[in-house]
Amino acid sequence: MAIDRRREAAGGGRQLPEENGSLPAGEAGSAAAAAPAVAPPAAAEIQTLPPPSAGGSCSPLLLDYDGSVLPFLGGLGGGYQRTLVLLTWIPALFIGFSQFSDSFLLDQPDFWCLEADGQGNGTGHLTRGPANRSQSGIGGMLGTPALPTPPPGDNASQCHCHEWQYRIRAGLVQNVVSKWDLVCESSWKVHIAKFSLLVGLIFGYLITGCIADWVGRRPVLLFSVIFILIFGLTVALSVNVTMFSTLRFFEGFCLAGIILSLYALRIELCPPGHRFMVTMVASFIAMAGQFLMPGLAALCRDWQVLQAVIICPFLLMLLYWVIFPESLRWLMATQQFEASRKLILHFTNKNEMNIESDIKGVMPELEKELTRRPKKVCIVKVVGTRNLWKNIVVLCVNSLTGFGIHHCFAKSMMGHEAKMTITHNFYADYYTMAGIALASCLAMCPVVGFLGRRGGLLLFMILTALASLLQLGLLNLIGKYSQLPGSGMSDSVKDKFSTAFSIVGMFSSHAVGSLSVFFCAEITPTVIRGGGLGLVLASAGFGMLTAPIMELHNQKGYFLHHVIFACCTLICIICILLLPESKNQNLPENIPDGEHYTRKPLLPHKKGEQPLLLTNSELKDYSGLHDSSAVGDGVSENTTANGM
Repeated sequence: MAIDRRREAAGGGRQLPEENGSLPAGEAGSAAAAAPAVAPPAAAEIQTLPPPSAGGSCSPLLLDYDGSVLPFLGGLGGGYQRTLVLLTWIPALFIGFSQFSDSFLLDQPDFWCLEADGQGNGTGHLTRGPANRSQSGIGGMLGTPALPTPPPGDNASQCHCHEWQYRIRAGLVQNVVSKWDLVCESSWKVHIAKFSLLVGLIFGYLITGCIADWVGRRPVLLFSVIFILIFGLTVALSVNVTMFSTLRFFEGFCLAGIILSLYALRIELCPPGHRFMVTMVASFIAMAGQFLMPGLAALCRDWQVLQAVIICPFLLMLLYWVIFPESLRWLMATQQFEASRKLILHFTNKNEMNIESDIKGVMPELEKELTRRPKKVCIVKVVGTRNLWKNIVVLCVNSLTGFGIHHCFAKSMMGHEAKMTITHNFYADYYTMAGIALASCLAMCPVVGFLGRRGGLLLFMILTALASLLQLGLLNLIGKYSQLPGSGMSDSVKDKFSTAFSIVGMFSSHAVGSLSVFFCAEITPTVIRGGGLGLVLASAGFGMLTAPIMELHNQKGYFLHHVIFACCTLICIICILLLPESKNQNLPENIPDGEHYTRKPLLPHKKGEQPLLLTNSELKDYSGLHDSSAVGDGVSENTTANGM
């Protein structure tokens, strides 16, 4: 009993090292040593009333944002919250334009040499390129093989030309390829230009995600808007392809900051029951930009005008500096209570709410914590956790596999272009890909609503694995039988099966990639949500980057590429079972919350059967956490295995 009283007097109620960095051990040790010998009452009084900057525990009421603060503000029922959600939807249309601009700016046109008097008309033809274009997700514009199909000797003679004539199929009179004659020996520069936007997106996700956790979502959003206007409009003034590629890298970097900050703000504004619906509406608006892009290109006619028209709508987002506030959830999670109190009063004023409706006493508790020092966390803290890092790594591998294998299915489907009348032109290819993506998002809504996040992700990953394995194995078997006389098999049968499997694979892999990003946003704590989203979005970018790499090597190693990603789908199916279910669960706010966010079994255990999962107390002992975490983080000892 004396030991328990001394522990309560010395440090009960302090937070975990994972959340606030380090504990002043010297001060605590000296106070504990002096307490029983000199003046126990005074020492106890000093330790039970620490200064706010010493790392004392925060009120559990303030850490329960979904259960206390959000109901006090009215959830999505408040008019101001609905306005903010609408403001996160509107830029999705502009983002959709930017994501799919490469399909028009860098499309490989048909070309011939004017000096050849028509002899090069057919031999310089490059119409096989669009068959490899895949419109998948964020920035998923895949290019075309740039090498002509004639024999090397003829090709070398055709490339000696002083003036080229182009026929662009993407609705433009002139694009980047025809502007600087990026054909023959210069065709590799087209792939570098495609690399630049994707690499800029990858670096942007990683860096702006960490910055958003440190300085907030609002500054990242506004500064990204300012710089995308600068770099995006300068792209239209490029004087050579090197300048174009360099500026496109920075444009992609800024675009990543806008995508990530809007995604995090959208998630953090919503109560548990509306997060998926609000996110899917934003995805549909971005797809509307994809569908409208061909018409916009046909109206602009020139690539420089098209680039300017795509970037100029971001000027409207400069008004967000005045009308869009910082994420209140992030302010509360990082214990910036002075700014949180002002923002809560702003919300209540906009919604015309009475402050006396605060039944749970959020404002009185907030007033007590105003002098507390903010505690911001970097994504690097995940390395010291037991469950959180595992969940993020699994979702990163899922997004990498989903977006990476999408190109394999697109290549297989468009590889039979000469035999499929539906893909004889650019617009048929473009809208086929867009239609598959739209159907995938439409199917996600009922599937995720019925099976949950983990069940939906598992179902779509199984479909992806089946489509890839059947395409690799069954089609090879059909090809062998088609060579036997009297087998009844023909190449047309093989092509039809390949097309069917490719459509199913593209459908399911798009859902896997999109759902992995959303899943990560839900299970990553608020204090590091930007960094977690940055990791999974960057993994998706790496998956997309494999497509232009394959094209740069003229599709050499394509079969091995498909085999590797097919094996990854099998690994992902097993790893998805390790994830928790986040449907209708509160968002974790700090790292201990995310660490307790453990999985439930797929099937509920029978009545009277002992569950195999550890309880929270056993989990804390196993992971090396102290008993004081239950007091410091406001986590009850008898919570469910899901930890929320």
